[in-house]
Amino acid sequence: MSVEEIKLEILGLSSSQSQTGSFALVLGEADGNRRLPIIIGMFEAQAIAIEIEKIKPNRPMTHDLFRSFADAFSYNVEKIIISDLKEGVFFAKIICVNGNKKEEVDARPSDAIAIALRFNAPIYTYTKILSEAGIVLTEENEDIIEEVVPPSETRKKGKSKDLKDISTEKLNQMLQDAIEKEDYESAAKIRDELDRRN
Repeated sequence: MSVEEIKLEILGLSSSQSQTGSFALVLGEADGNRRLPIIIGMFEAQAIAIEIEKIKPNRPMTHDLFRSFADAFSYNVEKIIISDLKEGVFFAKIICVNGNKKEEVDARPSDAIAIALRFNAPIYTYTKILSEAGIVLTEENEDIIEEVVPPSETRKKGKSKDLKDISTEKLNQMLQDAIEKEDYESAAKIRDELDRRN
């Protein structure tokens, strides 16, 4: 039996208003107006954010290690699918290919999405899941989604005002320090300010 897959895009990532220490990752239907919000942990949010922002950590993170491991054995990630929803918990599958061989690996959606970003692989879900857990964007509920904005937009409203008074040389030094301390949130803010100047 064929099940229709719906392509999703990452729309935003922000601190969850409902759960302290958690983040809301909002995925949007590529050809529609439904949104799929998923609550994820801080470390997974960081893994997704640093790849979106193209920040290179000093040491490989777990998802980078997965990429290196897959490359070493000539596997590629074809796509990831948010495949199930049970009692409010999402499940995902990573579809890996090696020539004619195809493997499905179970994963948490947050890990699967962090890996998809590293392989530039598309993200899908099934119609049933989007019907069950998706939010249709309307004027009434727009404010629910509005708080979840892309990381770069959040930073523009944040500390970038303080950073504009610091010299470019000092900012470059601060960026290096932040990366060495693995403080990727600060590194992204500093990098945004440097990009704005170039």
